[in-house]
Amino acid sequence: MNDTIERPSVLLPALSCTLVCGLVAMLWPLIPNPLILVVIGFAPIALLVVLRLPFLFVLLFIIFSFFRIHEVVPQIYNFKIPLLLSLASLGALAWHTLISHELKVYWRPELSVLTLFFVLVFIGVILASNRGVAIEYFKIIYWKIIIMTYAVAWLSRSEKDFALSCRLITLFGMLVGLVALSNQVNGIGLVEGTRVTIGRAIGSVLGDPNDLALVLMFPVAFACSLFFTNNMGWFNKTLGAVSLLVLFFAIIATQSRGGLLGMLSIFGVFGYRKIKSKTLFFTVIIIGAALLFIFAGISGRESGGAAEDGIDASAMGRLYAWEAAFGMAVDNPLTGVGLNNFYSNYYYYSQHWDGLNHAVHSTWFGILAETGFLGLIVFIACIVLLIKSVMTSLKRIETHSDLVSPAIYGMAQAVFAGLIGTIVSATFLTQGFTWPIYILAALVIAIAHWCDSHLPTDAITKKSPLDRKFQKKTKAINHEGTKKEEG
Repeated sequence: MNDTIERPSVLLPALSCTLVCGLVAMLWPLIPNPLILVVIGFAPIALLVVLRLPFLFVLLFIIFSFFRIHEVVPQIYNFKIPLLLSLASLGALAWHTLISHELKVYWRPELSVLTLFFVLVFIGVILASNRGVAIEYFKIIYWKIIIMTYAVAWLSRSEKDFALSCRLITLFGMLVGLVALSNQVNGIGLVEGTRVTIGRAIGSVLGDPNDLALVLMFPVAFACSLFFTNNMGWFNKTLGAVSLLVLFFAIIATQSRGGLLGMLSIFGVFGYRKIKSKTLFFTVIIIGAALLFIFAGISGRESGGAAEDGIDASAMGRLYAWEAAFGMAVDNPLTGVGLNNFYSNYYYYSQHWDGLNHAVHSTWFGILAETGFLGLIVFIACIVLLIKSVMTSLKRIETHSDLVSPAIYGMAQAVFAGLIGTIVSATFLTQGFTWPIYILAALVIAIAHWCDSHLPTDAITKKSPLDRKFQKKTKAINHEGTKKEEG
């Protein structure tokens, strides 16, 4: 019998203490603050939390980047939260992809078309008319959108992930809406005297009422889903109802045509699915649309730019911009003028120059100008494929409702309505290279993958080769048995 008592090694604790002391010593000249000790002390715990909850940090990074929370609440601007969340998200993705291999990577046709579009955009960056502008936008924003699209698609794996996405998107959307309404009441950052903005004084993206309308429109579909989906619980129902009211009045305060059309389309999708009488549905939609545009006061808002009899200046400005976009695509049919290059090329292609460059104010014409005809064709193909995919997922979920939780069904409805709203509003809002379409695409792909993994195939969906082989073999056996009985 060995009487030797094994004692724990002191090498690892001693090495850890040495490393921590060395790190403090290196950082102290740069940041002479006692809080650095607290930060380093909590760093290992924070690291474990990030690795344990990668989806949460990816989702928070997307929310802060898209909703611009650090600009909506300027008190937290200097904390660099988006940067910290990006480091946490990318670190967790690298760990689970390359080291732990816990991230299960899969592939679908939607990802193939989406990847092709990303490749075309990248080629367009290299061949852009103003390469510096294109590279800058790609480096600061678009590469994050690309990576997070795959991350959300691959990390959204369970009911909890979909439920968390719905709640957080709705909650932070409501926060932006409340700040917008507060600005309207207090007359802060108003454009044209009546149109509400956020962070205009600090140069925020939300300082443009159309961009603010886009941000506010995105969570409407998720709020509707929480409110209208059965068995979602009182908390989700209350959150959805309150958010809908806030977002409704906030979007009206922007007086954005695209925002109003997108919101109306989302309401229309849920109404069409809920109201049995289609005559009643279309009557309500027509009356509601007329009242909404009158109530929003769009016809009476001020507009800058050149005006012509019978058409307001804002509408004419869009027509001129779309004409310029078409000219850019004609000159560069395969690559366009390059990512984020429409604005800097407007002077060379505008037939109605008024001394200022203008934004394109259309997703379709923006993609046409910046990626060419080829890019627009691939983008439209991607949108069509996503709509078909989510409609198939909804049919499968409704067919096997006994196997599906309300969170899954609610998410499927939200992304379907969100896609329709995005497509409708795309005529007036520039969102081809911003977050909403790609977040929705990732969630559509995740829902489709969940259906393939958890629901049986049936007549609604295309049968797999294995299903067809089994069906053919069964039919042959039954036919042979029938012949023997007849004999």
